[in-house]
This record gives sequence, C-alpha cells and structure tokens, in this order.
Amino acid sequence: MNTLRSVRSFPRPVRLLLVNQLGVNTGFYLLVPYLATHLGQDLGLSAVAVGVVLGVRNLSQQGLFIIGGSAADRLGARGVIITGCGLRTVGFALFALGDGLPVLIAASVLSGLAGALFNPAVRTYLAQQSGERTAEAFALFNVFATTGALVGPLLGTALLLVDFRATALTAAGVFAVLTVAQALALPGQPAPRARTAVLGDWREVVTDRRFLAFALSLVGMYVLESQLYLLLPDSARRATGWNGAAGLLFLTGTVANLALQLRITRRLQRSGSRGRWIATGLLVMGLAFLPPLAVGGLPALLLTVLVLQIGSMLAQPFVMELIAAFGRPHLTGTYYGLFYVVSGLAAAAGNAAVGWAIDAAAWLPWLLCGALGLAGATAVVVLERTGRLPEPATAEPSARPGKESPR
Repeated sequence: MNTLRSVRSFPRPVRLLLVNQLGVNTGFYLLVPYLATHLGQDLGLSAVAVGVVLGVRNLSQQGLFIIGGSAADRLGARGVIITGCGLRTVGFALFALGDGLPVLIAASVLSGLAGALFNPAVRTYLAQQSGERTAEAFALFNVFATTGALVGPLLGTALLLVDFRATALTAAGVFAVLTVAQALALPGQPAPRARTAVLGDWREVVTDRRFLAFALSLVGMYVLESQLYLLLPDSARRATGWNGAAGLLFLTGTVANLALQLRITRRLQRSGSRGRWIATGLLVMGLAFLPPLAVGGLPALLLTVLVLQIGSMLAQPFVMELIAAFGRPHLTGTYYGLFYVVSGLAAAAGNAAVGWAIDAAAWLPWLLCGALGLAGATAVVVLERTGRLPEPATAEPSARPGKESPR
C-alpha cells in the first residue's frame, strides 16, 4: 500500500513511465530468454548463426546508448521513448514472422536500437520530472522493473505451450500498447536548443574524468546483478537437479524488492551522503557471494539472492540520481547513455570472466564476485573522500554531502 500511495503522489508523467518500465521488462523477458532455443531448435540454425543473431542485438543496444541519450537531449525524451517502443514492436514482430537469417538479423538490429533509444530517454525524462524526489522515483522504477522481469518469463513459459510465434507476437503487442499509450498520454517537452555540435557534447561527457571514474567504479555492480542470470541459476540447478530452482531465486529477489526498495531509499535519503550508501550497497553485494563458499545447497543461494538484492536496493536509486548531477542539465541523456555503454561492456566482460572462473574452480566465481563488490565500494569511497562526486541537484538539504563538488 505504501508503494501505491507513493506512485499516486508523483505527477502523471512519472506514473506513466513507471508503468512503461513494467511493460518494457514484461515484454522483453517474455521473449528474449527463449529466443536462442527458438533459433536453434525450431528454426534449425547453427550455433554460429544463433550467436550472430543474439550478438547483433546486444551490440546494437549496448553500442548505441549514447546515440539514444543524445537524441533525448536534442529532440526531447518523449519522442525518443515513443520511437524506441515502436521500433521494438516491429523488431519483436519480425522474430515471430521471419525465419530467414536476414530477417532475423534485421529483427535483432531493430530490437537493440529500440533499447538504445528508450532506455536513456526514459531515465532522462524521469530525472527531469521527479523534482526533489529523484531517488524515490528511481526506487519505484526498480520495483516496477523487477516485477516485469518476473512476470515476463512466467507469461512466456505459458505462451510457449502454444508456440514461439504466440510468445513473440504477445511481446510485440505489449510494446505496441506502450507506444500508443505514451503517444496519447505522455506530455511533450520543449526540445532544448542545441548549443554545440553532437560531437562536442560527446567530447564534453567522455572527457569528464569525475564521471568516467564514477562509471568505472560501478562496473562491479552490473556484473554482480547479471549473476542472477548466469552463476546463480546454474548453481541452483546443479545443487538441486531441478530446473525450477532458478524460479525460486527470481521470486525471492522480486519479493524482497517489492517489500523493501521504497522503504530503504526513503530511510537513507534523509541522512548521509549518496556516495556512502552507494559504497555500502556495493560492499553488501560483494558479501552476498560469500555464503556459498562456506555452505552449499539452495538455502545458501537464496540467502545470496536476498543479500544481493538488498545491496542493489541500497545503491541503485542513488546511482541514477547522481548520474543526472554530473553535467549540465541539457546533457543528462548523454550522460545516461555513456553510463550504459560503459556498464554494458563491463557486464559482458565480467560475465566472460565469471564464466571462465566457473570452469576453472568451483570456489573461484564466488570469490571473484566478492572481490568485485569490495573493489567497487573502495573506489566509490575514494571518489567521495576526494570530493569528486557531485551534489545531487534535487537532494534534500539533510541528504547533501558536506563537500559540494562543481557540476
């Protein structure tokens, strides 16, 4: 009930973007987890072809985030969000209707480009519309996103009882509804007047050393979060011999997020600096991977998921809040875009390292993940103590760091 009251207390654009994120994650996780199986088993593509199709989607999204962010800054976030959702509608529909490699690659490109457009644009719009409650808005954003990430696979599993085409068309339908809803109900914003060339904007953001240091310090956060889809499900299946064990992990994380995210963010934003809570969250995320080193079995893995989610809930809303505070207001989207380029590449490299560690020794991936959390926490503490983290532009006076950094 507290979550619903908080949602209603925000202006309509924020409420719509929260529902939008629920739909985005529902539609995405309804389709993508089952795409590789469809390509390989249903369509009979080779492993190389499957890798190409999936890799093109990832590359199209991760490599183009900065373009989506710049578009949000220059054209206005609303139009970029609508365009992105529309492109994903087409891309997911192509997955349902096409079986040739050129069509599937086109579907991957459109689906990836769509995410590169609307992901930074949604966060830009949310940061601009939430006023002094930016951290709380992003806390709710996490709640809705996590719920969609749970609902999507459950719905996808049910639709696969019909066939993959039903799953893909339903996912496309979800994005079609989001496209229409935002076109009708999301208020427009005047596009900022561009004062420099696009390359000038990129140069300004890429040469912001404080921001790059901050983004790199959070590499571990995204690597650790991605273990919900790599290390932890694989370990749960091995420990129990039951494929459904991974579902228990997702359910545990979702319930924890729904119950605790908003309470944690509201409590923490009243005292202490953002950097302190981000560092604490990263440390907690790293510690989450230690129980399986000492005790095997599903209970230890469930504890890992719970503690990992708590750490993420501590850090994530304040990370999103600080990104918008690093640069000039008309470059907010570009900052979000570059941040997601860095985090996406880091997550890919981190997952490769964790995959290598899984093959090397049973204990090594857990120790590696713990070290990543500790390293990230240490880096954020250093940035905080040397005054290289900005003061949130929307922070309440009691929540602001003692030393103000220039924007």
